[in-house]
Amino acid sequence: MNLNVNEIFYSLQGEGGRTGQASIFIRLAKCNLACSFCDTNFERGVKMGLEELLGEIADWPCRWIVWTGGEPTLQLTDEVVAFFKERGYLQAIETNGTRPLPAGIDYITCSPKQQFGKVRELIPAVDELRFPMQAGDPLPDISVLPRTDRYLLSPIFEGQQLIPENVDYCISLIKQHPEWALSLQTHKLIGIR
Repeated sequence: MNLNVNEIFYSLQGEGGRTGQASIFIRLAKCNLACSFCDTNFERGVKMGLEELLGEIADWPCRWIVWTGGEPTLQLTDEVVAFFKERGYLQAIETNGTRPLPAGIDYITCSPKQQFGKVRELIPAVDELRFPMQAGDPLPDISVLPRTDRYLLSPIFEGQQLIPENVDYCISLIKQHPEWALSLQTHKLIGIR
């Protein structure tokens, strides 16, 4: 079984409920959406077998894999997740919520971009919902979203640059709707991957 891998790197989780935790990021190529604010070049990838992938990450002391993309559910299967779980890895996924998830994921970050009601049908509960926001974007309706304990607004950056008006807008929304919380891309703020 091969995966089309865009990149693999070891760093700290930069945003959301696991911010600051050491993580192995496996970015899979391809996405089924084309978001204007996306900061990832996920089109290109290299075919890698599971044993080859395991060899790439085996020397890192961390046991958390973050499957990201692009959209990881285009490639990630129950068998892939089981392969790494059998070798002692915990696994998180960052998904846009447009496709069902493989079994065995330990932490689900969902960042829906469209048709929120369909997301809830596919993925009824997640560990966190994270919404990239720029000034003027409407606040999503919680009642149609998957169940979670963490509703997060993430101000959109321009490349590595924080956009103050996006931060101010998110803060204003959170003050009006305190069930939401702020998630900054701290990896960009401190200059790490």
